[in-house]
Amino acid sequence: MRQAQHEFIIETHGQGLYEFTREVEQWLRQEGLAQGLLCLFCRHSSASLLIQENADPDVVHDLRDFFSRLAPEDASLYRHTSEGTDDMPAHIRAALTQTSLTIPIVQGRVALGAWQGIYVFEHRDRPHRRHVLGHLLGE
Repeated sequence: MRQAQHEFIIETHGQGLYEFTREVEQWLRQEGLAQGLLCLFCRHSSASLLIQENADPDVVHDLRDFFSRLAPEDASLYRHTSEGTDDMPAHIRAALTQTSLTIPIVQGRVALGAWQGIYVFEHRDRPHRRHVLGHLLGE
């Protein structure tokens, strides 16, 4: 059994979903493990991780729009607004989604469905550099 870690840095440009499946698959090829588990952990409280459809771009736009309605940017609704009107809604959106994912590795690849991709879900308005730690365990 072998372990490996890697930090993915995802540059975001405001709210939305940013796919990084290719970067994950490239790292897996470099590590050369045939089977195991991959854990991805987002090291932020205002961004999250999703496995979502990557075939139709309308899906990611609709998700972003839905979460904007679910946790609106209205300072009158929140106490925590020290970093702007998008601050507390970003924390709520992150709380409703996931900060970590566990994905099986089969034949050296992430075991995703045909139209699934791995995304950072950026909940803030301005650009950020998001850090996602990958931990691989397998053989």
